[in-house]
Amino acid sequence: MIGRLNHVAIAVPDIEAARALYRDVLGGDVSEVIAQPAHGVSVVFVMLPNTKIELLHPLGEGSPIAQFLERNPSGGMHHVCYDVDDIIAARDALKAKGARVLGDGEPKIGAHDKPVLFLHPKDFYGTLVELEQV
Repeated sequence: MIGRLNHVAIAVPDIEAARALYRDVLGGDVSEVIAQPAHGVSVVFVMLPNTKIELLHPLGEGSPIAQFLERNPSGGMHHVCYDVDDIIAARDALKAKGARVLGDGEPKIGAHDKPVLFLHPKDFYGTLVELEQV
């Protein structure tokens, strides 16, 4: 059902400092900051040969990343994202096997302009899982 690793998301308290670190220290191919108001985040993508790193920073009040950073002020891994061919089929198969889909269970358009869903971390050993239709 799941395909390749799409990205690993890291919540950061200072997105410009994190962007500079990945660009200047690690030599990464780093995007500009992209505001995602529908999700309450600003994102930066670090392009790697085999996947991406997504740097997340709160945008606006009520951002889920703000809550994460309150618990983890230095930042940290927020979620992993896997590709799926058909997000509705994946959702239905996972729900049939007992996995919980967060929110209303309907896909939303993610940062890559593709449908995404999030799965409850308690069902995946404490890891928040995002699925993205490719």
